Amino acid sequence: MSHQHGDMSPLVDMTQLRMVGPARSSQPRYVDLLPPCNNACPAGEDIQGWLSLAQAGKFHAAWQHLVRDNPLPAVHGRVCYHLCESACNRGELDTSVSIHAIERLLGDKADAENWTLPVDAKSSGKRVLIVGAGPSGLSAAFHLTRLGHHVDIHEAGPLPGGMLHFGIPAYRLPRDVLMREIARIEAMGVKITLDHKVEDILAEQAAGKYDAVFLAIGTQIGKRSDIPARDAARVIDAITLLHEVETGDSPRLGRRVIVYGGGNTAMDAARTARRLGAEETLIVYRRDRVHMTAQAFESAEALSEGIKIKWLSTIKEIDGDDITVETMRLDDQGRAQPTGQFETLTADSVVLALGQQTESGFLKGVSGIAFTADGSLVVDKAMMTGHPGVFAGGDMVPGDRTVTAAVGHGKKAARHIDAWLRGEIRQVAARHPMVGFDQLKLPIYADAPRSIQREVDAESRIVRGFSETMDGLSEAEALYEAQRCLSCGNCFECDNCFAACPETAIIKLGPSHGYRVDMALCTGCAVCVEQCPCHAMEMVPEIIPQPTKTLEAAQ
Repeated sequence: MSHQHGDMSPLVDMTQLRMVGPARSSQPRYVDLLPPCNNACPAGEDIQGWLSLAQAGKFHAAWQHLVRDNPLPAVHGRVCYHLCESACNRGELDTSVSIHAIERLLGDKADAENWTLPVDAKSSGKRVLIVGAGPSGLSAAFHLTRLGHHVDIHEAGPLPGGMLHFGIPAYRLPRDVLMREIARIEAMGVKITLDHKVEDILAEQAAGKYDAVFLAIGTQIGKRSDIPARDAARVIDAITLLHEVETGDSPRLGRRVIVYGGGNTAMDAARTARRLGAEETLIVYRRDRVHMTAQAFESAEALSEGIKIKWLSTIKEIDGDDITVETMRLDDQGRAQPTGQFETLTADSVVLALGQQTESGFLKGVSGIAFTADGSLVVDKAMMTGHPGVFAGGDMVPGDRTVTAAVGHGKKAARHIDAWLRGEIRQVAARHPMVGFDQLKLPIYADAPRSIQREVDAESRIVRGFSETMDGLSEAEALYEAQRCLSCGNCFECDNCFAACPETAIIKLGPSHGYRVDMALCTGCAVCVEQCPCHAMEMVPEIIPQPTKTLEAAQ
């Protein structure tokens, strides 16, 4: 056994006083702590819960457990930034569990085997209108339908999916995968009306007799730039570029393309330009790699495809094919400052990837609705705007603008909408304490290298155009990968406590039912707690009943 932490044998503290036998001062208790993967998931998935089913080979049950929180696992297994893996305690041993790859396998099996989403509740008789068929709207529709409400989605575009369809290139998210997961939501009874742009939300609500509205229109407008441009080379914003590629109206970008920006959309735009025939694609970014907002793997994949990045540079002027760029420097706060040093680049096209904003002008006249300084909708803790019964989520409200965060907003909003429709206020239970790596006890564990998803080589990726660039795991690989989970903070019935107890005080309750402690036999020696690898047990102070004074004793 070898790992980066060296010897992990537990230390014995000889100064600690242990009261055992008849003078027991503490007792063991089974606990449920919050694993860091669950804590990090913006969609609120019980990752450890479905991983435990997957590692037993119960893939259908694992999928059913997963979609209780997220109805789009095949999508998330491809486009999620998997913050869960960054938080995974296994990363302290060797490498984190490849959670998103297992999620993809479950989603793909659901597609291949025609698994259906459940509808649990009887009809409530309530009707909810959702504006926007992006990830947040689809998530809300799924959860509201499961809660028994009738849901209609009105979508301004020609296809459902929102930015999943028009903002994420097909090489990352194949459209047939996306459409199958959307079709599964529709099969629950959700009606999606396309090419239906909502201009007056209150009139729409009244006409359809909707009891509540959820706004989820996303950010599908590229932010404008004030860069002076005379007789410019073709200038297009990244959102328009990605949208036109999706609708089959791919623009002619020419041989040399400059992409201005440093986020994930900039990476997508640059890689798309390469697939449209650009021989030279250069990303111009005003800060350095450390401060780049794009995910590290996104920029690495772009670089592997021959895309170059010009750091600490900003575009000052566009004049024909000549692009004037100023060199920048970073101050002590990491902000880009001008240096007065300029150079000229040449390009046939410039793609602006400077961020996106929401087209929310149609809400300006609705009483009670307010906006933040950056144009986001103001919502309360229940995701409701200042207008009663009108809720909002996803990219429209403050927070991370990712697919997974949007899906989490949809679930959260659906539960609050359900409570509001029932005349209640949803009470949110307190979260369990999170378990850290230092709380685990792993003197013995199996070295288990991570299963790596196979990526198409960079040269073939360009030749294949918009075909998917990453292959998923096989069932055997997913099973192995799921078994790498350490089950942090929650009992997985390893029997360590049962085997370690010198007094046979640990009673097995049967598969999936855990254990209990027979306090008539327990001496409080804590051996069971010391042998629990995942910190599913803790010692708690013994509560010693105080003797009751009798009247006779008092006299």
